[in-house]
Amino acid sequence: MTLVLAFDSATDVATSALLRDGDVLGERASEPRALVSDLDALLLEAGVEPAELDGLVVGTGPGSFTSTRIGLAVARGLGLALGVHAAGVSTLDALASARPGVLPVVDARRGEVFVPGPRAVSPDEVELRPGTVCVGSGAVRYRHALERRGAVVPPDDDPVHLPHARLHAALAGAFGPPEALAPVYVREPDAKALA
Repeated sequence: MTLVLAFDSATDVATSALLRDGDVLGERASEPRALVSDLDALLLEAGVEPAELDGLVVGTGPGSFTSTRIGLAVARGLGLALGVHAAGVSTLDALASARPGVLPVVDARRGEVFVPGPRAVSPDEVELRPGTVCVGSGAVRYRHALERRGAVVPPDDDPVHLPHARLHAALAGAFGPPEALAPVYVREPDAKALA
């Protein structure tokens, strides 16, 4: 049996899931700052000890710099403490896997969105054909700009807009040392080191 804890905190809503052999034992969604509490609750609700985990899957972004770092730090810390391997999955790839043919669009702040590539562009520069279904926090935030160009954006409360952690688990490739996990930032962080 394979017991995997998956989570993504790259967007404004952190998602987490506990899966055994691909079957979802529990899922949660909250603010990124509550990620550790959510993970603890998932394990408690399933009656699972952290030492029973076989692997971790974490969303690598792109998304909020700070929120992406939260998820990676938690994955690295848990992986090292528990001696389990981890896999990283793009937040965009997880969103794209929610429904066939959708275009993932994550809010990048500064009047931009993250799209596959990955790259950061203005909502008016998103390459799409009329009828393209756009999902994600960027699709919700820039609904009017995307719909004006012929996109279809599901209602704001449609779960398709969340990078569900269960989708990350299904997309996970090779597992490796947690310290090897790398974020997908696309652009430089706003904060700069003092000289």
